[in-house]
Amino acid sequence: MCGIVGVVGCKCATPVIFDALRRLEYRGYDSAGIATLVDGRIERRRAAGKLDNLAALLEREPLAGVTGIGHTRWATHGAPTENNAHPHGTERVSVVHNGIIENFEELRRELEQAGHVFTTETDSETVAQLVDFHLARGLSPRDAAFAALRRLEGAYALAMLFAGHDGLVIGARHGAPLVVGYGEQEMFLGSDSLALAPLTRRIAYLDDGDWVVVTRDGAEFFDASGERVERAVRTTALIAGSVGKDGYRHYMEKELHEHPVVIGQTLQRLIDPATRRVVLPDLPFDLASVPRAVVTACGSAFYAGMIGRYWLEGIARLPVDIDVASEMRYRDPPLTPGGLGLLISQSGETADTLAALRGMRARQQHIVSVLNVEQSTIARESDVVLGTVAGPEISVASTKAFTAQLSVLACLAIAAGRLRGTVSAEREQEMVAALLDLPSRASEVFDQAPAIREMAAVVANARDVLYLGRGSSFPVALEGALKLKEVSYIHAEAYAAGEMKHGPISLIDQTVPIVATVPSGPLFEKTVSNLQEARARGGRLLVFTDTKGAERLRGLAEIVVAIPTVDEFTSPVLQTIPVQMLAYEVALLKGTDVDQPRNLAKSVTVE
Repeated sequence: MCGIVGVVGCKCATPVIFDALRRLEYRGYDSAGIATLVDGRIERRRAAGKLDNLAALLEREPLAGVTGIGHTRWATHGAPTENNAHPHGTERVSVVHNGIIENFEELRRELEQAGHVFTTETDSETVAQLVDFHLARGLSPRDAAFAALRRLEGAYALAMLFAGHDGLVIGARHGAPLVVGYGEQEMFLGSDSLALAPLTRRIAYLDDGDWVVVTRDGAEFFDASGERVERAVRTTALIAGSVGKDGYRHYMEKELHEHPVVIGQTLQRLIDPATRRVVLPDLPFDLASVPRAVVTACGSAFYAGMIGRYWLEGIARLPVDIDVASEMRYRDPPLTPGGLGLLISQSGETADTLAALRGMRARQQHIVSVLNVEQSTIARESDVVLGTVAGPEISVASTKAFTAQLSVLACLAIAAGRLRGTVSAEREQEMVAALLDLPSRASEVFDQAPAIREMAAVVANARDVLYLGRGSSFPVALEGALKLKEVSYIHAEAYAAGEMKHGPISLIDQTVPIVATVPSGPLFEKTVSNLQEARARGGRLLVFTDTKGAERLRGLAEIVVAIPTVDEFTSPVLQTIPVQMLAYEVALLKGTDVDQPRNLAKSVTVE
C-alpha cells in the first residue's frame, strides 16, 4: 500500500527521497509528499496525483535539508487531495503512515478536547497530533514517540521527523512492513528493500511491534515494551538495475517477457538436473502423513492456489481446502492438528494472508509459504519457505509472479506424490521433463502477439466480457478476467464452462465476447460443446488453445490463438501467459495507466 522513505544523511535529502518514492510507485498511490528539516524547522511539499505533480512543485519550490521523510499515499480515510497527502504534522513533528489506525476517532476526540486542531480527514494525522501532545508536555522525541505508540491500535508503519532534531528519524511497525538501511555516514528507512536498492544492500527488518531510533551513527531497536533489542543486518540481493524497464514501454510488458526466465530460474532451484527429481528444502514434518492441506491467498495468488489444488489432489491425492484469506480468517474453519497450511503471496506482507497464517498456526498447522520475498513477515513466521525466483515485480498487476508460483506448486505436488506413494519414479521423470520444457515453450507464446492484438481489438470495444475454462483451465480464466478488469477497467467475469448454462448464458448476445481457454485433453470436447452453446446465442468466441486443438476450433471461433502443445499437467502455466498478454494489449488500446491502475495497490498491507 502506501510507501514510506526516511533519510538521515549529509547531503540534500529531497532528491534521494524522491527517487526512492519513484521505486515505490508500484505499490499504488494517489498523492505524495516530502518533509525535511530546514534550519531546524519542518518544511513540507505535497501534491495530489502522480509524482510528476510533486516534481513540478519541488522545481518551483525547492526543499533543502539533509534529514527528511517522504510518502506515497493510497487513500483510506479521506479523499486523495493535497490537504490529505502525507506528511502530516505540526510545527514540532511530521509523520508519514502506512496502514489504518483503528482507534483514531477515540484519540481524535481526546486530542480535540485537549485543544488540538485537526486539518485533514485522515486517521494518520491523529498519530502526529498524539506525538505533538507528548512533545508539548516536555517529553523527548524518543519518549513522545513511545508514549504515542502505546496508544495506537490497528496496522501501521510510521516514520517521524522532529523539529530541532537534525539527524534523527524514528520509525515503527505493527502489521505493516518497515526496513532500516545502513549506508556510509547516512541511514535510511523504507517500506521495503526495493525502495532502498540503489542506496544500500545492508538492511535490517523490524519485527512486528518494533520501533527504531535512526541517527547518522546507526539504529537502536526497541520492542513493543520499550526494551532494547538487536535486529540482524542482512545483505539483500536487490540492486538498482533490477528495477528498470530495460527499453520496454511498461513494467507490465517487461515482466510479461520475463515469464520464460522466471519459470526456468524457479525450477532450477527445486529440480536436481542430474537426477531429474524434485528436491524440496528439509521439512520439519512428514509430508507423507499430512491428513489435509488448506491453501489460502488473495487475488492472483489465490488463483494460483486453485491450480495447485488440482495438482495436489490429482497427483498426490492430498485432500485440499482453499479459501480466500480475507474470508478464512473470519470463517474460523475446524482444522485437524498436523495439517498443512499452504500460503501464497508475492510480497509476503499481505495482511489478510498473514492473519490467516497466524490463525492456522494457532490451530497447530504446519506452515509452508510460496513467496517472492524470502525475508518478508510471512517468511519469518513460516516453517518452510518455497521461494519463487521472479525478481522484483513492479507493475501492480501481477504477471511473472503467477507463473513462478505455479512452478513451485507443481514441484510441491510432484514431491508430495512421491512421498505419499502416488507418483512412480517413471511418472516423476515425465512430469519433471514437462516442467523443464516450459521455459522454451513459454518463449514461443510471444510469437502469437499479432493474433492476440487482433483479439484485443474485439475486447477493447466491449462493455462486458465472459471468460470460460474447465478443470485447471478454470482458474486460468479467472486470472484472465481479473487482469482485464485491473488494467483495462472493462467488466469481466469468469465461469467454469459447465456452469454457463446454469445462469450466465443469459448474459450472452452479439455484444459479449467469450474468451475461452481450451487446451487439448480429456475436457476438450466438453468445453467445445459449451462454446457451441455460447455461439448459438450470438456470443463472439475468442479462444486460446494449443496447436493440437486449433484445427478443431478454427471453424467455430472468430479468433483462435494457438500456443504450443504441452503435457496436460503443465498446460495451465503456459495458458496463463496469453491471457495476461491479452489484458495488456486491451489496456494499450484503452489508454489506461497500465503499471499503476486506478484504485489498486501492489502490496495490500491493511485489511
